[in-house]
Amino acid sequence: MPLIVVVGGWFGDEGKGKVVSYLGLVDKPSICVRTGSINAGHTVNYNGRTWKLRILPSCFVNETTRLMIAPGALLKVDVLFREIEETGSRGRVWVDANTGVIEDRHVESERSNEYLMKVIGSTGQGVGAAMVDRVLRVLKTAKEFPELRELITDVSKEVNEELDRGGEVIIEGTQGTFLSLYHGTYPFVTSRDTTAAGVISEVGVSPRLVSDVILVFKAYVTRVGAGELPGELSMEEVIARGWAERGTVTGRPRRAAPFNMDLARRAVMLNRPTQIAITKFDALFPDAHGKKRWDDLPVEARRWLENISEALRVPITLIGTGEDSMDMIDMRREVMGP
Repeated sequence: MPLIVVVGGWFGDEGKGKVVSYLGLVDKPSICVRTGSINAGHTVNYNGRTWKLRILPSCFVNETTRLMIAPGALLKVDVLFREIEETGSRGRVWVDANTGVIEDRHVESERSNEYLMKVIGSTGQGVGAAMVDRVLRVLKTAKEFPELRELITDVSKEVNEELDRGGEVIIEGTQGTFLSLYHGTYPFVTSRDTTAAGVISEVGVSPRLVSDVILVFKAYVTRVGAGELPGELSMEEVIARGWAERGTVTGRPRRAAPFNMDLARRAVMLNRPTQIAITKFDALFPDAHGKKRWDDLPVEARRWLENISEALRVPITLIGTGEDSMDMIDMRREVMGP
């Protein structure tokens, strides 16, 4: 009955799409559920192709996995159908009847709000405005849209029944711990709880069913938009270190800082992970690029990982060493050591 929850440890942009796509290919889960909404982009690189997903689960690369959108999520109809076509996933995508639907009026409302756009740094995708309507109980849900009729299912029931049968389910969280509406750097946060507890509540499963929580940290910290970023580097230094990136949804430059142990410890406290995934490790240690085995890592790279794992008291099980989904050292199949 493995239920794996994948969440971000920083401010989003940690590489959850890479981690979930890898798990999809290797673990071959029966179901993968996406939470959150279209303001969070997850990038998947596999076999020379790149997909930038805003609502479909990153497990789509495994063609046997059923892909589901959580009842607590928000979708935009045109984005959903575009991603179904781009990923060739027609026939295996399911949407909960209670999934919220973002309409054009939500996007217009958000983009005309100067406080949200210029002070907070909203992505302007209508997510916050739709969440307001959800709280007021006036938001339309998937069951009210004829074009979604053939995709409708009871996601909570499907997931719980699959777990009862002994199947594997992956829940793909979005954004990162410190963008949580409740536990993040308020008011510079998103419109939902992005911790492991919040993610499973969007799906409708009991915490007692969770087998593993995988907390994803990039080897350095990045953030898009306003809000604090401890240890923030100048853009010149970011470029010099090879850490220059742009947001998947907005295309805005990502601010960057070195790995922050204080933030990492708090993320561990809030999520209580059983495993940690480190991505973009080759950006910190170029000699690690493309490596698939622990023993092939440089000594200083292994020492860095061992120090992080010891300080956080959580095993590092997945180490991303390149852009492709399969550029991964999987310590679940190895023993960490010198």
